[in-house]
This record gives sequence, structure tokens and C-alpha cells, in this order.
Amino acid sequence: MLRAALERARAQRDAHLDELKAFASIPSVSTLSAHREDVLQAAQWLKDRLDSLAMTRVRIVPTLGHPIVTAEWLGAPGKPTLLVYGHYDVQPVDPLNEWESGPFEPSERDGYLYARGVSDMKGQIVAFLRALDAIKAQGPYPVNLKFLLEGEEEIGSPNLEAFVDAHRDELGCDAVLNADAGILAPDIPAIVYALRGLAYFEVELHGPAKDLHSGTFGGAVHNPAQVLCELIAGMHDEKGRVTLPGFYDRVRALDQEEREMLARLPCGDEVWKQLTGVKELWSGEEGYTATERVGARPTLEVNGIWGGFTGEGSKTVLPAKATAKISTRLVPDQEPAEIRAMLCEYLRTHAPNTVTWEVREHSCGYGSVMDRTSPTMNAAVEALKAVFGKEPLFRREGGSVPIVAMMQQKLGVDSVMLGFSLPGDGIHGPNERQHLDTWFKGIDTYIHFLAKLAG
Repeated sequence: MLRAALERARAQRDAHLDELKAFASIPSVSTLSAHREDVLQAAQWLKDRLDSLAMTRVRIVPTLGHPIVTAEWLGAPGKPTLLVYGHYDVQPVDPLNEWESGPFEPSERDGYLYARGVSDMKGQIVAFLRALDAIKAQGPYPVNLKFLLEGEEEIGSPNLEAFVDAHRDELGCDAVLNADAGILAPDIPAIVYALRGLAYFEVELHGPAKDLHSGTFGGAVHNPAQVLCELIAGMHDEKGRVTLPGFYDRVRALDQEEREMLARLPCGDEVWKQLTGVKELWSGEEGYTATERVGARPTLEVNGIWGGFTGEGSKTVLPAKATAKISTRLVPDQEPAEIRAMLCEYLRTHAPNTVTWEVREHSCGYGSVMDRTSPTMNAAVEALKAVFGKEPLFRREGGSVPIVAMMQQKLGVDSVMLGFSLPGDGIHGPNERQHLDTWFKGIDTYIHFLAKLAG
């Protein structure tokens, strides 16, 4: 079965690419109401593909937001049951003028396919589905399969937890395959074994009842934009540590063995500078490397800040209010619900009486660490070795995938983060891309993975 499936997959690369282009052409931007029908179209596209793969109970399940696509195949008694997670929604495309080709007009250039969502994560979903197609042609699947494909990951999965709570029995499994992941380079396979959580807020400061003339009132009325900047500046100390009270109380320390393992990753400062285009890296939290700060330490970032006049030219106003979007990335054991209280305590302590403030919470999720020695993880390691010819590296990921911790807490199972995006794919930004040779290897890896998981 294995050899025949691999041969079929390699003979159908044009069909694989056509499938990816078709899926990536659907503008399933979950955060914009104007694309609601496009999100539904993407869900229907997945349902049709799962039907064609002989899955049973294929459904598009409504939620309070965008729907969830589920399916299963339970024709392998005695074999493990794998729950396959993915998301079919994508980020907005702004700034549109920086795209070299249409974000929903997939374009091949220099060995890459360019389009929004082609790496994060429609490409990863299609790779797994095409692996199943190659296996199906040889006979029954080697393991039992369940699917949970959501349309709200890019907006924090607001309806996913309620869905999992309501469908725990039908989601029961031995492990989760989460393809929302990547490797370090085309010749450096890797597996993410830890993810950071997220707590995201909007902080708004109010001063005068309306915008004022800055000449008439400047110096007498405290400027909310100035106050906000000063408050934000105080959220880190001179050693790069976050100053919210109690922020580090639950942070799990890195042991020496893990620090040595992370130090072996090919991710030195020069690599980070090359990926980001910055002249120098910020030193960040004292005592930790950039790789450790990104994957294993919590952070606080300002994602946006505005107030007063921001149009072309000049307008001399003292703004009535100023707003900032602030996200905190959290490591395992930190409680997202506690971060809001810490932020509010900081503002109560440091905000002057000349302004009022409010905090709005947008999304939150837990960090997670996975067992690097589980049978499912071992199957992933062996599959990567078979295709790439070398032992994969284990790494931590600084981003957040809420479903991973949710599966640990609610179903008691770990996830294997097995995907084939690359660090330079530009996800969430203009000209997102997927390296095609790596992607085709991903299809082969999924075939090996399912065979090895079956034992």
C-alpha cells in the first residue's frame, strides 16, 4: 500500500496543484462580514472533497459565527483514531497594493505558489486530503479518521469551545493531527511541540468630552494620546520584562536540557534579522536568546495605536480619546483569564486621574506543551525521516493555536503539529506563499505518517 500510494501521489502533482489553486481562490476572510458567503463556499468545498474521499457523516455544522465542517471514517477496527484539525478561514489581504499578484488569484513564481491562505493553512489541508486520495486508491485507510475543520481560527475561534463541549463523544480520539504548522527550511524538517497562548485586549482612554483646539487647551487638558503612550512605555522595564503585576507568577521555567535542545536550532540572530528585515534585534527579556523569547517566554506587544487626527496634512487637535490594541503571548501554566485583571490593576495604579479608561477583551487561549515521545509523535518523526532523509528538530512556536490546549483540556489528547509551511512564507502579510517542492514532500510525509501510525 505504501509504495503504491506514494507512486500515485507523485504521478498526480498537477492535480494536487489544481486542487490547491481552487481552494486558495476562495476569499474566505473570516473577520470581514462582506466575505461571509465566501467562508460558506470554502466550507462547502471541503464538504465536497470529504464526500469524494468516502468519509461518512460529512456535515457543515452552523455556529453563532462561521460553520464547522466535520466528517469521519471508522473502518479500521483495532487501529488508532486520528482527529484531523484544520481551519479554512484566512486573514484579510491589506495592504492590497503590496501584492505582486491578486491575493485570491494563485500565481506560480520561482518554485512558490502565491495567494492568501496558501500556506496558512489551506495548503496544509489540501496536502493531507491529497494524501488520503492516494491511499484510498489502494484500499481502505490504515487508521480511523475524524475531521474538525473550522472557519474562525483567524479570529480566535470564538465558537469552537462550545462546539467541542457539545460534541465530545463524537470527537473522541487517540490523538490529533494539527496541520497548522511548518518546518524550518526545505531541507530542515521540524516538529512544533509547544505553543504560546494569547490574551488580546483593546485599551481606550478618554479625556475631554470632544476633540479640542490644541493651541487653546494644550497645557491645561491632559492629552489622552500622550497618557496612553506613557502607560504603554511603562509596560516593560529596563530589562525587557513585562511590568503587569503578577505576570510571571505562573511561568514555567525552561530546564537546561530544553535550552540546549533549542540552542541547536538553526535560528540565530542573523536568521531572525533576515526573516524580518530589521537592522538589529531588540534585546528583549534579559537572560534569554531570541529563540527562547519567541517560543518559551511570555510577551506583551502593541498591535495598533491611534487617536486624534491621522489624515493627510495637519489639524491641530487635542484628541478626546486614544486607543491601543495590546496582545500578550502566554506560555503554558499562565491563565489567560488572569491577564485582564493584571492589565486593569496596572492601569488603576498608573493611569492619572485626568483620564478615564476601559479595557475590552477580544480573544484568549492557553499555551500548550506536547509529549515528544508519544506513539503519534514517533510516527511523525519517522515519516519526516523517511521523506527528508534526516531526523527532524523539535521546536517551540511563538504563535497561538487555541485548539491544541483545548484538546488537551477537554479530550485529554495531545496534538502532533505536522505541517509544511516555511518561516519565510509571509503568512498574514502581503505575498503569502507556499514552497511547492516542500508541499509535495508534505503529501508524501502524510502518507508515511498514516502508515506508521497504523503500525
